[in-house]
Amino acid sequence: QVQLVESGGGLVQAGGSLRLSCAASGIILSINVMGWYRQAPGKQRELVATITNGGTTNYADFVKGRFTISRDNAKNTVSLQMNSLEPEDTAVYYCNANMRPSGAWFTRDYWGQGTQVTVSS
Repeated sequence: QVQLVESGGGLVQAGGSLRLSCAASGIILSINVMGWYRQAPGKQRELVATITNGGTTNYADFVKGRFTISRDNAKNTVSLQMNSLEPEDTAVYYCNANMRPSGAWFTRDYWGQGTQVTVSS
């Protein structure tokens, strides 16, 4: 059984930095796109950043220049370095990966349990 486990959330003052990490575990045949999404109270979940297994990245406009996504294909991990954090970045951040586990015919999306990021003003 595959799963995604996140770490690195917490409380930080505005202007500070946090680094989120996510590790995929289990017997995994392939991972395509990995990414981070977030959901603030009362709002829909939204894309933050994605990265393909070839390293192509995509960012939401509201994080460009502040956040950097990276991945280690050998370790099945994805990270999000968040700098210049703003109170508006407060949300639960979710790791996402499109994976094909052992025994599966197709890939599908998997989600982590979420990690809270709180930015105080």
